[in-house]
Amino acid sequence: MKKFSTLFLGATILFLLLWQIPWLYSFLVPQKEKAPFVLFSPILNDFTFSKGESKKYTHTDSNGNQFSQQQIDSLHPVFYARQLMSDSRFPDSIGNAPADYKNIQHDVFYFRHSPRDINRPVLGIWQMMESLSGRVKLETPEDVFRIDEQGITFIDIATNQIDASKSARFTKAMKQQQFVFPASYVIGNPIVKKDYDEGYLMLDNEKKLFHVKQVKGRPYVEKIDLPENIVPKHLFITEFKNRGMLGFLTDEKNHFYAISAKTHALIRIDIPQFVPEENAIMIYGMVYQWTIKVSSKEKVCYYALDGETLSLIKSYEVPDEPSLSKTVGQYLSRIGIRFSNPLDKFIYPRLGA
Repeated sequence: MKKFSTLFLGATILFLLLWQIPWLYSFLVPQKEKAPFVLFSPILNDFTFSKGESKKYTHTDSNGNQFSQQQIDSLHPVFYARQLMSDSRFPDSIGNAPADYKNIQHDVFYFRHSPRDINRPVLGIWQMMESLSGRVKLETPEDVFRIDEQGITFIDIATNQIDASKSARFTKAMKQQQFVFPASYVIGNPIVKKDYDEGYLMLDNEKKLFHVKQVKGRPYVEKIDLPENIVPKHLFITEFKNRGMLGFLTDEKNHFYAISAKTHALIRIDIPQFVPEENAIMIYGMVYQWTIKVSSKEKVCYYALDGETLSLIKSYEVPDEPSLSKTVGQYLSRIGIRFSNPLDKFIYPRLGA
């Protein structure tokens, strides 16, 4: 018994050391400086890098040329449009295209994704908002829905009773569009703080893509035809202000596509493989070009794309800067025990996470 107690105590101490030492090291050792703000300039046709804190910033391009804040404002006329308007410096044209302040602001969008957004438990219960209520503000629905082998089922939140009539209408509409139950993937954005609602993008049991929403209480279901060589894996609904895009899609080869809202055509986003389970992505998009940041454990890359064709203009990979503290931290991370991981929302002990 004494031997067992000694072994148990030793195992407990070892567990606590493997848990606490990596955390203590990351807490005590100064972290690297904050990453610069990187944005592609349609005027300079190059990336700019802004570093600093408390309004003391330095601005450079990829060649090391330095710029003042006023010069940076002019190099990014869309991002700093309000400042340029305030200074009466907003340009009449950007590149070869005329520049209109209101239209430009309407076309700007931001998109963010973290692996934690999909590496998490899925409850299997969703809310279907009314996409054409006739009111300015969107309203939270009074029911929720689930999807199983029999079809889609709507349940009243207050009474917990099934709305058989609504369930039958939506199930019939989805079957008429050749939806094979159950759904293998469902993604939407059921929040009221947005300009409009596009319902859900869904994959049926055969990996066919559908757009499903509610219009004046009635089902709207449309099958989105995909090329034979594209097998969808992850979906993202966007609901940007300009309504030009329905969402994003990645396939089983980890290629990244934009889905046109008008034609439902897929446009390949010209970046290397994007793995949503492992990569974070941030997109700053406008009519002239997009700036995309893709982050993983190993590296951070930036891509500039043509705003119309989504073809690659330029790329930049943040250089790795090895150091003793970084090497020690990586080693401790590999042998340490952690209960959480920046890539998911699950809590359990794991070695080398």
